[in-house]
Amino acid sequence: MEKTLRVAVIGVGGMGSTHAAHIAANPKARLVAVCDTNPQRAREIAEKHGAKAYVDPRELLTREPLDAVTIATPHYDHPLISMDAFAKGIHVLSEKPIAVTARRAREALAAYRAARVDHPGLRYAIMFQERTQPAFAKLKALLTGGILGRLTRATWIHTKWFRSQYYYDHGDWRASWKGEGGGVLLNQCPHTLDLYQWLVGRPRSVIGRVSLGKYHDIEVEDEATAFFEHEGGLVGHFHTTTAECPGTNRLEIAGELGKLVLEDGKIRHWKNAVSMLDHSKEVQDGFKLPECAESEIPIPPESGSLKLHGKVIDAFFDGITLGAPLIAEAEEGLASISMSNAILLSSFQGRTVSLDDVDGFDDKLQGLIEGSRWKKKVAAGNLDFQASWK
Repeated sequence: MEKTLRVAVIGVGGMGSTHAAHIAANPKARLVAVCDTNPQRAREIAEKHGAKAYVDPRELLTREPLDAVTIATPHYDHPLISMDAFAKGIHVLSEKPIAVTARRAREALAAYRAARVDHPGLRYAIMFQERTQPAFAKLKALLTGGILGRLTRATWIHTKWFRSQYYYDHGDWRASWKGEGGGVLLNQCPHTLDLYQWLVGRPRSVIGRVSLGKYHDIEVEDEATAFFEHEGGLVGHFHTTTAECPGTNRLEIAGELGKLVLEDGKIRHWKNAVSMLDHSKEVQDGFKLPECAESEIPIPPESGSLKLHGKVIDAFFDGITLGAPLIAEAEEGLASISMSNAILLSSFQGRTVSLDDVDGFDDKLQGLIEGSRWKKKVAAGNLDFQASWK
């Protein structure tokens, strides 16, 4: 019989309260405690699920005999709380991003590897629930199977992130360098950047351009554009903003054998009869195209009763008790945060940035924090985060 895991949620705002609900409904675990710096919110969520309430994460980790925690605090705290949990042999599922900077992410991963010396079965997962979307899972399978041959281009326009000023005015930490560490790249797009590298590979270098508070009264970026270069010649393009309406979410992936396009919940496939690269070398005509057939690739329906976040949490529990694969090992969060750091650093410094050399972003971020003169307006009331997933 599998062990019932003793689990706590640290940070029970919009995302953390969702974690708490999934854990409370999962028969593999028991939600024993929640923690939030807002005492009233901690009490309300704790009472709702019959758990204990804490306001200090370290007190929680010290006093409660736990098997695992999920972390849904503001971004800067993700690696710090993770490392405190590892020191006690507690498994961690962290919300995205793994950290605000790649350097801090590497520190958390180093602490995790060190803790595994004394706790060999320790698991460290990250909440990349979008990987479980049937459309993205199907794309991954198609690309892994070589449907496009050698990849030549990946272009993602993702502007379906509309956020109002009212959204940004909520939470004293949101939309500031000190409180959040970034804007659309760090808050909305960790999933997009993760999926990009999961599908076509980690870029080698980045040229980025961002706009700070272009459409909103915020000091962080609300628009970003990037050009990615990969080993082997693949090039990538990425554009995002939280101001566009109606927005677009279109992913194109091209290769020598054709093209895949994901948009509006459909995958379109253009299949070349022969490699376009071979055709170009061999055809005795200056303009003749290879034969190409277009079709729609069916996307499997959602399976099971669990929602996306619930699937990641369930896999996390199976990883702990059965050693099963996780949806996303935390180390996989390093690529997306390195991409985010590189886009910002490239824009600030006006140069191409290697993903292996983004530590300069830490100093730049500290300078932005120390030099900030922006005054945040804080709105009253609560945001309904369920609306952002509809």
